[in-house]
Amino acid sequence: MPTEAFNETDMLLQWSKYAQRLGDKGHKIMESLLLIGDPKLEGTIITHELPNEGSKIEFETEKYELLGYLRGKLHNHDIMIEVVVNEKVENKFAFTPLDKYNRLNEINPNLELLKKTFDLDI
Repeated sequence: MPTEAFNETDMLLQWSKYAQRLGDKGHKIMESLLLIGDPKLEGTIITHELPNEGSKIEFETEKYELLGYLRGKLHNHDIMIEVVVNEKVENKFAFTPLDKYNRLNEINPNLELLKKTFDLDI
């Protein structure tokens, strides 16, 4: 099984793509659970915080499909996902185009280079 190195940016990009894929299929609850906050990466362990036990149970039903997707896309079969319940987690939603741009720029800093190269507006 492959165990290629990857960084948090790569993981966040694939995480977001998977969430988008779920949203396109109509699985809006799971999409929102994935996008509720950014997961943290330590080595090959991805830690994702959710606001309550109900969210954790819902997330656990999809966790293994997500894990398979991430392992395949990041070419690393050592990846594990831990879910932590944190009652104080606040939802961070991007409402304006600037908020959405800033969120995407956090995930992939190359977006700023693309914006400057083609002289794009937000």
